Amino acid sequence: MIVVMEHTAQNGDAKLRRECTLPLTGTRVVQRVITDLCVLDITQSGFEVVELAHGVTREQAERTADAPLRFSSALMPLH
Repeated sequence: MIVVMEHTAQNGDAKLRRECTLPLTGTRVVQRVITDLCVLDITQSGFEVVELAHGVTREQAERTADAPLRFSSALMPLH
């Protein structure tokens, strides 16, 4: 399953969290998250950034997440 969402809430709070605080309808079903800042794969060890949007830095993606992010060695910027 792929989830498409904004990286942060309207008030600036992180949407990428260590643990989900919302009611779940399924567990471990999401494989990829696409946000306005980056594309992340969900791995057994957490979020792995595979692409960054044009002009977005690694630091910006990390600063706006409430979970650790790993960056793929094959990281490519989006155009």
